[in-house]
Amino acid sequence: MNEFDWQDYSLETQAIRAGHKRTPEGEHSIPIFATSSYVFDSAEQASLRFTGKQPGNIYSRFTNPTVTAFQERLALMEQGDRCLAFSSGMAAIMAVGMALLKAGDHVVCSRSVFGNTVLAFQNYFGKFGVTTDFVNLTDLAAWEAAIKPNTRFLFLETPSNPLIEIADIQTLAEIAHRHGCLLVVDNVFCTPVLQKPLNLGADLVVHSATKYIDGQGRCVGGAVVGSEELIEKDIYPYLRTGGATMSPFNAWVFLSGLETLAVRMKAHCDSAFELAKWLEQQASVAKVHYPGLLSHAQHELAKRQQSHFGAVVSFELTGGKEHAWKLIDATKMLSITANLGDVKTTITHPATTTHGRLAPEVRAEAGIKDSLVRISVGLENIEDIKNDLLNGL
Repeated sequence: MNEFDWQDYSLETQAIRAGHKRTPEGEHSIPIFATSSYVFDSAEQASLRFTGKQPGNIYSRFTNPTVTAFQERLALMEQGDRCLAFSSGMAAIMAVGMALLKAGDHVVCSRSVFGNTVLAFQNYFGKFGVTTDFVNLTDLAAWEAAIKPNTRFLFLETPSNPLIEIADIQTLAEIAHRHGCLLVVDNVFCTPVLQKPLNLGADLVVHSATKYIDGQGRCVGGAVVGSEELIEKDIYPYLRTGGATMSPFNAWVFLSGLETLAVRMKAHCDSAFELAKWLEQQASVAKVHYPGLLSHAQHELAKRQQSHFGAVVSFELTGGKEHAWKLIDATKMLSITANLGDVKTTITHPATTTHGRLAPEVRAEAGIKDSLVRISVGLENIEDIKNDLLNGL
């Protein structure tokens, strides 16, 4: 099945089978091609490969069979033309910016993005003459009002981190395209199992493969998925030159992660939904942020846009930072770590970790309170997770 077309198969089957071009050895599992370079049959073939006139491997900074298999598999699952893999999720975001932006350009970005994403636009793209305006994720009028003649793209995460707000991808895509802009969506919380932004009108999808795609907290990686034109013309030249490359070993781990992604996401989401409903009943919890709850402002949008409500729950306690830290420290089983998407449930205090480097006023604008706690619900027994939280609640 070296030249098999997986387009007509379901996501679950694509996640297990697609991308593997079996070698003459007849291996059943995808091999790790641990090589930096490749041998050519002739000087002419080397020349044709380097000039792009003949397809094939050249150098593992930008062509490697294991990485290619991961790219082809994720592109199919996201229903995009092409995917490029990077050394981390932030490297993927930086690649989008470096490839698409130039001095004098403008970006509109959600306030509700990962703290380092904010810093990337402000501190790094900013010093090269790119300006960024940050807006409320769910305020469609604010997005449109912020667009300028020099706006290159809109950037967002949905669901957001850590308040789990939901953006209307289809409407934002219409707004962006009406103004000649691109829409870039970070799909890390949902993965293609729960949400396909490209089908809703987005132009590029960004992933941190470190999270659910791996699923067990083993490796760091990222990816960008989009049209053949955008990837080939803009993103690929930056990868080839910039070298923020995914290693073959990490790609192999992520390929294994994709094989179980659909099963894991369903289990994660089911437990997260149950935990969110349970947290709403706890006296020391002031508010729960989870789109599966009827109390969530974008509950109906989440039902339309996603196939499930996600695996991350955040909640505000009746006290402040001291209460939040006390709860976190009282847990015995949960992992106190800022990572998410793991089979092990993780708990963190966003205001002093993932968003701790942001100015207090920026955190306040984003709604990240000192009383906020974020939980990435893993695959342990849900009653064990509840009981561990009761130690602090």
